[in-house]
Amino acid sequence: MLKAALFDLDGVIFDTETQYSRFWGSQCRHYFPDRPGLEKEIKGQTLVQIYETAFASLKDEQPIITERLNDFEKSMSYDYIPGVRKFIEQLHQKGIRTAIVTSSNVPKMANVYRSHPEIEQLFDAILTAEDFTESKPHPQCYLLGAERLGVKPQECVGFEDSFNGLKAVKSAGMAVVGLATTNPADAIAPLSDLVVSDFQQLQLEDLEQLVHNKFVK
Repeated sequence: MLKAALFDLDGVIFDTETQYSRFWGSQCRHYFPDRPGLEKEIKGQTLVQIYETAFASLKDEQPIITERLNDFEKSMSYDYIPGVRKFIEQLHQKGIRTAIVTSSNVPKMANVYRSHPEIEQLFDAILTAEDFTESKPHPQCYLLGAERLGVKPQECVGFEDSFNGLKAVKSAGMAVVGLATTNPADAIAPLSDLVVSDFQQLQLEDLEQLVHNKFVK
């Protein structure tokens, strides 16, 4: 039985991925002009992962980049993915609990709340980077989300757009819905139980059937 739905933030609730691509494209070109397309390689990674991999040699520059990122996020637009707000409201009407599970930090969420003060009322729990010790694709964040909502992983569906996020939901033992907002549908399909372009055509009955088929023997 479906009891909870857990959502990543960027690329799932808000259409922000193209904006982040522009930011990281500018940083990659500045620091690594000899590595064109590096921003595509780091797409979907957390800030910690980006620093540990692509920017590991720039320890002294990382605080400067973080400050630039914080400033950039203050001016970003946070437009909803089509259909997501109505879909979340439908979940609540059916008594299905909801949570945001994001690698974004508290300062970033402050920007979100300024743009969308209603967001805190749409979700029963909001978990941010400060709540976790492990980054996606580790399942810790989704397992903690289920625990916070008082449900079992097999009673949950997780919505993600990135490869690491999809792996995290899958490893947590939840049903996985992939959003083809950041990566092509055929690329995320192997990590997803269901792939959608947005929430406009998604029906609650689809999720209930998905969870039933996946976990009820």
